[in-house]
Amino acid sequence: MARKVLVVDDEKLIVKGLKFSLEQDGLEVDVAYDGEEALAAIKENNYDTILLDVMLPKLTGFEVCQQVREFSNVPIIMLTAKGEDMDKILGLEYGADDYITKPFNILEVKARIKAVMRRATGAKEQVPSAEHVYGDLRINFESRRVFEKDREIKLTAKEFDLLELFATNADKVFSREKLLNDIWGYEYLGDVRTVDVHVRRLREKIEVTPSDPKYIHTKWGVGYFFRA
Repeated sequence: MARKVLVVDDEKLIVKGLKFSLEQDGLEVDVAYDGEEALAAIKENNYDTILLDVMLPKLTGFEVCQQVREFSNVPIIMLTAKGEDMDKILGLEYGADDYITKPFNILEVKARIKAVMRRATGAKEQVPSAEHVYGDLRINFESRRVFEKDREIKLTAKEFDLLELFATNADKVFSREKLLNDIWGYEYLGDVRTVDVHVRRLREKIEVTPSDPKYIHTKWGVGYFFRA
């Protein structure tokens, strides 16, 4: 079955070009031109990846991303304007997995889509099925579900990837550069701030007191590690 992608942008020429190029790679592509149309499509369909522009009519890309994260962990790649660093950071804050700066190279777009799809599905084949318990935290690597006591914690694909890497390598310190390579891939063109934003969001979800973490600790000047 072909992988399914939703392209969301109000610039019809960009949408047309992306749709044509991605279909040439064997992907099934749906399109939307505003935030409300995108949100409705996401609720009705199962997508493998969403390409989501920041500046959209009716609902912004940030608003769409935030609402999608209330019911789905589908990988989201934000499309941001060149030089708009705050848009990139905000996209990650709202739950995006990655971002691409406009104007973009279609080969980069294809590489990013393949990377997030690989991370979202490949991890299931590489990890043990047993549920692991760390204090009040329960992680099922097969179902990619996380619980704090009886409460399920909703993580994005990238947040789970980070937690999985940390938890299966307890007490090992990972530099930001190593995490960027391991989780986002060597082809990723972002910077280490991406790691910091994701670690902070992960802490906010799994830690009772994020400022005094129980699980994910900082090794100052080096990186992050997980204490079982």
